[in-house]
This record gives sequence, structure tokens and C-alpha cells, in this order.
Amino acid sequence: MNTNKPVLIITGGSSGIGKATARLFADRDYIVYEFSRTGTSTETVTHVDCDVTVEHSVQTAVNAVIQKEGRVDILISNAGFGISGAVEFTTTTDAKRQFDVNFFGAFNVVKAVLPYMRKQHGGRIIFTSSVAAVLSIPYQSFYSASKSAINALALALRNEVSEFGITVTALMPGDVSTGFTAARDKSLAGEDVYTHMRRAVEAMEKDEIGGMTSEYLAKQLYKVALKHNPKPLYTAGGQYKVFVFLEKMLPKRLSNWIVGKLYS
Repeated sequence: MNTNKPVLIITGGSSGIGKATARLFADRDYIVYEFSRTGTSTETVTHVDCDVTVEHSVQTAVNAVIQKEGRVDILISNAGFGISGAVEFTTTTDAKRQFDVNFFGAFNVVKAVLPYMRKQHGGRIIFTSSVAAVLSIPYQSFYSASKSAINALALALRNEVSEFGITVTALMPGDVSTGFTAARDKSLAGEDVYTHMRRAVEAMEKDEIGGMTSEYLAKQLYKVALKHNPKPLYTAGGQYKVFVFLEKMLPKRLSNWIVGKLYS
């Protein structure tokens, strides 16, 4: 058991933001465990097989870390994927699958680590959310909804666990250039009805490809982890901070209209 170095668990750590973040924390002398279905261990990051949508899989993975290290200091709940398509033509199965990974997957991991964080009277939980949580994007309705739910979970959980010395934060990135774009489950069902859909999705993916790097996001997550008294929500990326600020200041009808125009 190593009690000298802080212990980090990050989900979705096999690629993209998660992989870059795991590497950065390991380079900064953290003991890092990445949970995913497809990852492999490196010299500095230990992979643990885990499907965040399966509660037993998550509990087994967390127990393995506790057995080895005796504690968990930071959880970064990062696992997620995206679907796109018109609400009317999205199957209930696909919508539920979106929430199973992005929301209930996060819930499963939080549930598994909280007893240990409470016992040690300290810990930090950081969710990877999205600017889409506050600026809902057309034809990404269920992704936006799942990230909005993450923000709500983070805010409520923060108040529940503060008495135990546990802090909770959600970081909302804007467009990020990762394999997430290519992995998106795209449906163009109903494009003969929703004639703007294909163009809207292509515009969104072009923005992602030209977006921030995983390494930049890893640094933002690291900064949040170091803050003594972190805020509940942070936005990553200068222009996206402006967008989120304007969303707060403008009438909802106007801000939502602007988003619609950006993807029409």
C-alpha cells in the first residue's frame, strides 16, 4: 500500500481526454488507475477493466484499487460517448444507451467511491461535462440532456457530501479534437423531413475537429484538481466561457435562437 502519493481514478482513460489526463497526472507523481473496457497498462498508468454501465463491474474495479492503495483521493468521471439525430427519429433504446454511459455510468462510479472518501473524510470528484449542458445543441439533444443531468448531479451531490470534506465539480469543455467525433453514433433517419440535420451535424463535427486538444483539457482538469476551494462549474476554453456567460445574461429565447442559427 502506498500512502505517500495521491491516488486518482479516471474513467474513460483509454483514449482522448481521459488518456491525456491519466498521463499528465502520472507525470505529476500521482498513482493513476484508468477504468475502461479497452485500455492497457503503461509504466505509469494502471489499467483496470471496467464497464461503467455495469454496477458490479464498477464496484469490483474500485475495490481492486482500494485493496492495493487503501484510498481514493480524486475521481475524474470522464467516460462518455455521443449520439446525434433528430429527436423524433431517435429510438428509445439509443436514448437510454446515451444516458446509461454518460449519466448512469458516472452515477455508478460515484456510488462506488463515496463510502471510501467519506471514511477518509476527504476527496475530490470531477465530472467531465460539456458546454452542451447549458447550450443545448440541435440534433445532439440526448447528449446535451445527459450532460445537463451531470451538472445537476454535481450541484446536488456537492451539497450532500461537503460535510465529509469532499468537493464536487463539473468541467464543461467546448469543442475538443479527439476520436470522440469519429466514434459518434450518427443517425440521419428523417433527414427528408429535417432538412437542416446533415448540415448541422457536419458543422458541429467540423468545429470539433478544429477544437481544443486533449492535452489542453488535461491541464484544465489538473488545475481544477489542485484548487483548494473549487467552484461547482467551470468552462474550458476562452470563447466558450464567453458563450456560457452570454447564455446567463441573455433572455433564454434569444440565446436558444442564436444556437439554432449556428446549426441551421
